[in-house]
Amino acid sequence: MLIDIFHDPVCPWCRIGIKNLFDALAQWQEKEVDIRWHPFILDNAVPADGYEFYSFMRNRKGIKAEELQLLFDSTRRAGEAAGVKLHFDKIRLAVNTKLSHKLIALAPVNVKNDVVEAIYKAYFENGLNIGDIDVLITIGTAYKMDYRELWLQLNDDAAVKAFVAESTFARPNGINSVPFFIINNKVKINGSHSVEMFLQALNRAALIDRSAKIW
Repeated sequence: MLIDIFHDPVCPWCRIGIKNLFDALAQWQEKEVDIRWHPFILDNAVPADGYEFYSFMRNRKGIKAEELQLLFDSTRRAGEAAGVKLHFDKIRLAVNTKLSHKLIALAPVNVKNDVVEAIYKAYFENGLNIGDIDVLITIGTAYKMDYRELWLQLNDDAAVKAFVAESTFARPNGINSVPFFIINNKVKINGSHSVEMFLQALNRAALIDRSAKIW
């Protein structure tokens, strides 16, 4: 089973949806699953130093401070229901995520999912700047990635621009928001859904696959 995941590490609903998908996979246990992670940069115009988080979010949503807080509270509760922590009060910066996507691409397959989780945790639980190279290198080296190699590749502008290009490519191909999941190139799931819905989607994809083999 192949699952393509389009996401951005500053998207709380991506964190929730990914957690529910992996919980569904833990229950499903029908066959081996290969995960492919794809970048979807929500706002590449954010500078390297980032923007002040609360002001950025108020402007982006076009809402007042008290309305934004209500939005954060409801999203945090949704995270708690899924088993993830979303500490919006710790986040100081809205950040550019292109370097975090680069780190995910560089991570070895056996630790890639863990690196993704570590990036989300760094942002939503610890309020770290995941657009900062030093923060990302700390995450990578915790999973035995080579410090010097990481530093060189994360500072390679040409390589990083490739991730921006891939993110841009997703939009004209029908992916306009994240999270977005494609199971076995056939079943598409747009948005963050429950564990039960992911289980249904996995079973549907498996059924389609079996039917195709019969014919």
